[in-house]
Amino acid sequence: MTRTPLVRWFDDADRERIVVEAIAILEETGVAVEHDEALALLDGAGARIEGGRVRVPAALVERSLETAPGSVLLWSRGPAGASSPAAELGGGELFFTPGSAALRVLDHGRGGARPPATADLARFARLTDALANVAVQSTCLVPADVPAETADRYRLAIALACGAKPVVTGTFREDSFPLMLDMLVAAAGGEERLRKRPIAVFDCCPTSPLHWSGLTAGALLDCARAGVPAEIVAMPMTGATAPATLAAAVAQHCAEVLSGVVIHQLAAPGGPVVYGGSPAAFDMRHGTTPMGAVETMMLDGANAEIGRRLGLPVHAYIALSDAKLVDYQGGFETGMGAAIAALSSVDLAAGPGMLDFESCQSPEKLLLDNEICGMARRLRAGIALREEPLARTVVAEGTLRGDFLSLSHTARWFRAETFFPGRLVDRLPWERWKKEGGQDAAARAASEAERILAEAPPPAIDPAVVRHLREAAAADLRAAGMDRIPDWY
Repeated sequence: MTRTPLVRWFDDADRERIVVEAIAILEETGVAVEHDEALALLDGAGARIEGGRVRVPAALVERSLETAPGSVLLWSRGPAGASSPAAELGGGELFFTPGSAALRVLDHGRGGARPPATADLARFARLTDALANVAVQSTCLVPADVPAETADRYRLAIALACGAKPVVTGTFREDSFPLMLDMLVAAAGGEERLRKRPIAVFDCCPTSPLHWSGLTAGALLDCARAGVPAEIVAMPMTGATAPATLAAAVAQHCAEVLSGVVIHQLAAPGGPVVYGGSPAAFDMRHGTTPMGAVETMMLDGANAEIGRRLGLPVHAYIALSDAKLVDYQGGFETGMGAAIAALSSVDLAAGPGMLDFESCQSPEKLLLDNEICGMARRLRAGIALREEPLARTVVAEGTLRGDFLSLSHTARWFRAETFFPGRLVDRLPWERWKKEGGQDAAARAASEAERILAEAPPPAIDPAVVRHLREAAAADLRAAGMDRIPDWY
């Protein structure tokens, strides 16, 4: 028997009070929706629309929660159209994905951050594919070497061509979804297969406080009707776009996500949807949104508890850092976040590789974070009671023999009980560490990234799919005035 370790941020009464207040916010304050079709759906379902705001009755929220599924299964792709389960969000396990849409990449060799190019996106997809503890990839960078109006479609094409794992993505423009859906359908092997075995989840982000733009509401409807999972990522900032008190911010976050759940379920009852979040404890001193602040992590944990109470799979932007380099701050903020995600029943934690307030990605940090992710997943697994009797027989045997190393009990259980990190986590004696180069963690990660990229085979993606993705991206670039598609490998 194993008991999963779990942090409770609220007692039962306070948790219910937050949900009740969130629903009251939707009934009394309402939410702004800048999308005619979404407004028509809400109006037809009994919401009250006046003064530019939509007041959502509690009964409509409850009906939407009844139809929303409690779990979402994402699939990886294999050779010859094969697929395999990659991550069941809501199934009890903790999964990780690199954070999405960074505007800079940290160039370890040059020692600074720069705008990302196509080759960086391909490298990230291939590295993520090789990491055992990062189950889901993401369109983690915004390419700067293609026209900006094509960037969301283009980065998805690269992710699907260079990596087999499911991908977290999103739209930057209202007209992007059709081409992105075409790419997903081609990669999944057909429209119906994409519905049954989704290979992507779209981030749909309301603006705090309580506002759905035409872009994000439209993306939510597009996802619902295509059967592509939607992740509603509300981003309240305490003291800036949300109340300064953490509990009140959790209630506002809940109201914002619930408004998205209602719109989504009105468009497609039963469609896959995720209770997401990227809140922040606003730093009044610098005007920044620290993702590594302990209060931000507390908000993520508390939001997860509310999402779980509502019966939805849960996502959070956590296990990332605001540091500018792969350094001590980068490690402790990421490690703290991963541990809190593990102990708060988060299903999908987005953040590995990220620095600088979600605006920078680092390949070296991604590899180091993979080890943190492995430790966090081990933490979530808890302590199992393996045998009966639990201890007295093996303690007697080891005590009488004088050691436990030679016991069959040790051989049987030590691998199952212990997470052994890879070569990036230094556990060598000092002399051997020195003999093997005496490198710090970032230097070891840089070497490991080059080794993976040199030795790892390319993902077994159907060549016809890769060809379709390249042709679709090339046509899109040509329409935007660019004649040649950059190399992906």
